[in-house]
Amino acid sequence: MAEYKLLLPSMGEGVMEATIISWLFNEGDSVKEDDSVVEIATDKVDSDVPTPVSGKIIKILKQKDEVAKIGEAIAILEVAGAGDEVANQPQEPKSVQEIKTDLPHADPEVVKGLEAAMESSKSSVGFEGSDLYLSPLVKSIAQNEKISDSELQSIKGSGLEGRITKEDILSFVANRTAPTLPQAVVAQVSVAATPAPAPIKLAQGDEIIQMDRVRKIIADAMVNSKRTSPHVTSFIETDVTNVVRWRTKHKDIFEKREGEKLTYMPIFVHAIVKAIQDFPLINISVDGDKIIKKKNINIGMATALPDGNLIVPVIKNADQLSLSGLAKAINDLAYRARNKKLRPEDTQGATYTISNVGGFGNLMGTPIIPQPQVAILAVGAIVKKPAVLETKDGDVIAIRNLMFMSHSYDHRVVDGSLGGMFLKHVHDYLQNWDMNTEI
Repeated sequence: MAEYKLLLPSMGEGVMEATIISWLFNEGDSVKEDDSVVEIATDKVDSDVPTPVSGKIIKILKQKDEVAKIGEAIAILEVAGAGDEVANQPQEPKSVQEIKTDLPHADPEVVKGLEAAMESSKSSVGFEGSDLYLSPLVKSIAQNEKISDSELQSIKGSGLEGRITKEDILSFVANRTAPTLPQAVVAQVSVAATPAPAPIKLAQGDEIIQMDRVRKIIADAMVNSKRTSPHVTSFIETDVTNVVRWRTKHKDIFEKREGEKLTYMPIFVHAIVKAIQDFPLINISVDGDKIIKKKNINIGMATALPDGNLIVPVIKNADQLSLSGLAKAINDLAYRARNKKLRPEDTQGATYTISNVGGFGNLMGTPIIPQPQVAILAVGAIVKKPAVLETKDGDVIAIRNLMFMSHSYDHRVVDGSLGGMFLKHVHDYLQNWDMNTEI
């Protein structure tokens, strides 16, 4: 018999670790190839891990609620095979020097490119010559605060296996000194620093509710976004009477034909996509002092879950979908989100996000930008109101369907003119909706 180490597989772009939710088998149980053996949770989505081999679980290495890195062993299986060697395990990658030895006549430019690629890969999970691991959030804080590698090495981590947590690095930043500054300036900075919040006093009858894992992730993401991006929010009120009438005319026909509900969301996404095509510099990300202009238009769709938490599935290549295609994609993602059937890739790669606060009866909101995007649109409730209409015979007052939209954007790279003009174009596409649009 031989041993096989079950490794935590890659869960997609930007996912570096996962938390063990529960094991579906116990030590001593036999499993078959492709059996799901463990449920895991990442900061993107919950999922399960199948075993690529058949065998018996002889050792569980990561228990419930423990965190494992991508590529780390989480269990050991006993499988059929000769000797005591570990069967079919991935080999450790060779170093650049070993590859140079194997390929003595390789093109120097090829080797140079290989070195750069390996260095880039190495820096995404840790630091050369050490097992230091940084989560994406901690890495982002380190980059924003310009913390050097040597400073990171000096931080004593309080997390699992000595990892540097968000609290560790924020504490380091708060207590960091700058020897080149005059002491008077250092003193002024210390006085101006935000004090730690005072402990909350409990009154009789108060209840303490521990945040669940998803709520902690959301809390960290929201604080990190406000710390990263200076938010500006623009508002506009839009007459969506044509949109309401068009949907009323087509929703029953569409449902009978396609077996799908026709909501307002595909109409809003369609208008957003057209406005992004008008203003592609809304569809960007920021990397230090570089602006990354995205080729694809992937729309994140903030979705409330039955447990009160929030997840943002992504409509990939939304610009390539018809209204009918958008409706089907949106319904599918919303259904799978609420039934915990999303795959990791379903929540990755968004370049712009929409949030429907109107679904809760709210007129408007000030949404927080999902990093590393630079803008997000919130749509409010559609309400019938008296409004002034301009006609060839003069102004009249009529009952119209009005809706507020609020557009939050990152003022580092999106100025008021761009943020405002983008919102106005979304407004125009909705307010001037063509009643002859086909679905």
